[in-house]
Amino acid sequence: MVLAELGRGIAGALARMKEAIVVDEKALADCLNEISRALLQADVRFETVRDVRARIKRAVNLDALADGTDKRRVIQKAVFGEICRMLDPGKPSFTPSKGKPSVVMFVGLQGSGKTTTCTKYADYHRRRGFKPALVCADTFRAGAFDQLKQNATKAKIPFYGSYTETDPVKIAVEGVDKFRKEKKCDLLIVDTSGRHKQEAALLEEMRQVSEATKPDLVIFVMDGSIGQAAFDQAQAFKQSASVGAAHLESLSHLFFIIFTFWGFGYKKPCDIFIGTGEHIPDFVAFDAKPFVKRLLGMGDMDGLVDIIQNVIPIDNPPEIGGTFTLKLPV
Repeated sequence: MVLAELGRGIAGALARMKEAIVVDEKALADCLNEISRALLQADVRFETVRDVRARIKRAVNLDALADGTDKRRVIQKAVFGEICRMLDPGKPSFTPSKGKPSVVMFVGLQGSGKTTTCTKYADYHRRRGFKPALVCADTFRAGAFDQLKQNATKAKIPFYGSYTETDPVKIAVEGVDKFRKEKKCDLLIVDTSGRHKQEAALLEEMRQVSEATKPDLVIFVMDGSIGQAAFDQAQAFKQSASVGAAHLESLSHLFFIIFTFWGFGYKKPCDIFIGTGEHIPDFVAFDAKPFVKRLLGMGDMDGLVDIIQNVIPIDNPPEIGGTFTLKLPV
């Protein structure tokens, strides 16, 4: 897996630097060379790698360090901080509020897992006290409504769709209006037809659905394994909808996908969600620091806490008796 190899490459470079008898400019250069190779092999753009290397070197500045400073720790901290900085999407462009109806529209490629992701997103927020609802505006793919209906029923989330209506714009508007009038849901999630960048008619359909429902947030679903193909796809979707969030269904090329968003027009703050498995609860919001800690083998206690919170619903926590302990039974 690309990410595993990347993590081993960067962690190995830092480990060898720590073992150096003298930490000087040569030791730093050797470390940066290894890190650069690892990033390039992980599909990171050359320009990005060059900038990363320059920023780490400026942050370390061995000549300016006071006597007695732990140079190895300074280098490790600079590498960690720079990778986090690269991956940090900034503050979210939009955050839904409980009790206030918000519309979130999902767009993406055919076969990217978009319909399943809609349910994961809805369930993720349901566990945090929201009242989501799902609207199936995908009339292009046979079985799309059945899939969303099955997923929504399993996750106990209200849904809307039609077996007979063929106009996706009409379905989207009817579904959003229905849940708004009922005033029982505060997060209305619209699933749209999957498409490729070459399909101009479907991209136009996506634009019409967006204009009709006026979503507060558009989430672009992408299979992270497509690698460099992300370039063309991101540009095509950007021209049809104002994407404010990304969901990656695979972690294999996370670095390249994120750099694609940042490098080709998505430099504004952007939420990023990641699918971690096939089941509905396998869904997390991306956070750069815990991710980089896991990547470099530093552990991630915050991530463990998030996992625990994700499986315990906030609105109905189970009663647990006894005492929690890390001690092994005798």
